[in-house]
Amino acid sequence: MPCQFYATRLTSHAMNLEDHVGDIVRKARAMSNVSAEAAAGAAGLTPPELAALEESGQITKRPNFAALANLIGLSAAKLEGIADGWRPVEKDLSVWRELRPFTTTAENIIVNCYLIWDEVSREAALFDTGWDAQLILKTIEENQLVLRHVFITHTHDDHIAALSAVREKFPKVRLHSSSKSAPVDQRNRANDFIHLGSLRITNRPTPGHAEEGTTFVIGTWAEDAPHVAIVGDAIFAGSIGTGNQSWDLAKQKVREQIFSLPLETLICPGHGPLTTVAEEKAHNPFF
Repeated sequence: MPCQFYATRLTSHAMNLEDHVGDIVRKARAMSNVSAEAAAGAAGLTPPELAALEESGQITKRPNFAALANLIGLSAAKLEGIADGWRPVEKDLSVWRELRPFTTTAENIIVNCYLIWDEVSREAALFDTGWDAQLILKTIEENQLVLRHVFITHTHDDHIAALSAVREKFPKVRLHSSSKSAPVDQRNRANDFIHLGSLRITNRPTPGHAEEGTTFVIGTWAEDAPHVAIVGDAIFAGSIGTGNQSWDLAKQKVREQIFSLPLETLICPGHGPLTTVAEEKAHNPFF
């Protein structure tokens, strides 16, 4: 299937949330093991009306958000905020001059990956690969970079589909992952750090969506820009990744490993728009 892709230069692009209000309700029902009938009753909807809301995110009859959120373990005020159109503030990426988000689409899945580099040494690191490496490789060539590292947040197909193309172009690149099954050059360990010129990259375990889920934190930007957290599917703007491994663990690790970062930290998720720790603490209905 053809792959669509683009990169972001100076400002973050206007991107829809990964999860609309219906997706959030559906995930929270699964997290709380609440039936559709019970959730519909609390919301003041019929089961078909709730099903339509979860499918489309469109509100034709406004639910009783307070009762629904209380039943399925969400913040009512934050859930209403999502329903009423909350979005994270568009980010001025010129603050992080050597950061490039790439968004690729295939199989009806839109996924993000990220490239950073040190301005002086021109050494670069890639975080996940998305579906297609074409624009990533073009950006590396245009900026005369040397790709030293590839960091994998988790090994779901949409996040690593272009890995072989990247490694073919850069056979000496070091692959970092917490996966126990995939071949890697360096398995993530607690307190590991990688220097990329003036940049410092550390890792934090964020399982729950995937057993090997890892958040990578980039600090020490030359112009004292806030830290950057590449979080994979641990958290999205206004939502979280599906708790394939454990919903409780997923939420616990977001609180421990991501919300413990400075409020101004830029969160770069695997899907959806860029956000910050402050915005997610204030607006994410799961917390």
